[in-house]
Amino acid sequence: MTFRDLVKQPLYGIYERRLLQTIPSDRLPHHVGIILDGHRRYAREAGLPDYETSYRAGMAKFEDFLDWCHGLGIPAITAWVLSTENLKRPTDELDPYFDVLISLFERLPAHANRLGYSIRFIGSLDLLPDALVRAAKQAEEGASHGQHRLTIALGYGGRQEIIDACRELVSDLAAEGIPAANLAEHIDVDALSAHLYTADLPDPDLVIRTSGESRLSGFLLWQSAYAEYLFEDVFWPAFRRVDFLRALRDYARRERRFGR
Repeated sequence: MTFRDLVKQPLYGIYERRLLQTIPSDRLPHHVGIILDGHRRYAREAGLPDYETSYRAGMAKFEDFLDWCHGLGIPAITAWVLSTENLKRPTDELDPYFDVLISLFERLPAHANRLGYSIRFIGSLDLLPDALVRAAKQAEEGASHGQHRLTIALGYGGRQEIIDACRELVSDLAAEGIPAANLAEHIDVDALSAHLYTADLPDPDLVIRTSGESRLSGFLLWQSAYAEYLFEDVFWPAFRRVDFLRALRDYARRERRFGR
């Protein structure tokens, strides 16, 4: 750690406390969606020896993020750690990331239980390696009773979620004996929402994406219709608590209209 870093640490602490004073507790989001983006670009800019080093830094930051949310009393988090599009990357990039995720999932239950979060995974797990799926399922089983909710989008695609919801809804209606000619009249917002991966969660209030990309890339497409979006320039491994507090301050200042 450099002398400059030693000087900056207490200054950031002072700034964080001041930021907290500007955020009314009744204006905090109940459900935060977070897109953990920018690992590879961070590795290149920071001159790291490989992507795996950046992945490990990013997953350590994710554990810090859970602590930040818990400290603020945010009851629901949905984190996108792996998309279906990511699965098209070269094996030499994916395999180290899978190993890092497995390591995260192995230690996550103890962390989540300490904070009072249950863990649930959403996405096309059938597309993922067996070892990763096993680690995810064991993490779910190891932290299933928390009052707060941590949802991890793994092998997730927003369009695929909507397709799966439509298929499941139509299948259920057919099983109820609804004639094919009458199916359409039974399909509405509430019926489709009930078949989404996150049917038992409130819609996100705030969605944050790091790395400077100003798009959702399919994250919670249906659920985020009226969410507030914040796009941060910083890469995920470098995302700081002060960046999160700034995002919450900006969110608290917005007037949510929900399309009205």
